[in-house]
Amino acid sequence: MKLDHNNYDDDDDDDDDDVEAHKMCRAIIDRDVGNGDDCNGEDLFSPPLNFAMVDNGIFRSGFPDSANFSFLQTLGLRSIICLCPEPYPEANMEFLKSNGMKLFQFGIEGYKEPFVNIPQDTIREALKVVLDVRNHPVLIHCKRGKHRTGCLVGCFRKLQRWCLTSVFDEYQRFAAAKARVTDQRFMELFDVSSLKHLPMSFSCSRR
Repeated sequence: MKLDHNNYDDDDDDDDDDVEAHKMCRAIIDRDVGNGDDCNGEDLFSPPLNFAMVDNGIFRSGFPDSANFSFLQTLGLRSIICLCPEPYPEANMEFLKSNGMKLFQFGIEGYKEPFVNIPQDTIREALKVVLDVRNHPVLIHCKRGKHRTGCLVGCFRKLQRWCLTSVFDEYQRFAAAKARVTDQRFMELFDVSSLKHLPMSFSCSRR
């Protein structure tokens, strides 16, 4: 099954910005390694859109495609958390199977404001997967790695005792001009008390 990215409502109007960002990144890579065809005879790795490290063994990104598979292999992932509701693409499923990765899918619709509805129970269940080190290293992704992923990571930061200012700052770095008041309100009101009994092997430094 081929994934039709146009089915995702989340950030559909970001396509031009994302294309320009990819062009800029590619230009920088090409400049640094010459023609950009290879580096010491090896293919260059291409991370997914908005890829970043969240904490030890936890990563975030936009929806990975086949061009990103070689890069993802370098992470030694055990599992992937997908926050999109649509069936996972066959090519991605084959990649997971061939590399012994497990898929956790928590379907959250990518509605735009003012119709955003993020189910707290779904985020809570996804957080349990994130907190379970048996699933590490783990990659969290939605379509663009901005809103749904940003909300899950933001709630994770609350468990790490980050102040809301820092939580929102991180969210806004990825969402940029597409930052949503409803997302930030959701993170502010999200109750982490039911998850505090779970073991955490992460840094809990305040920010």
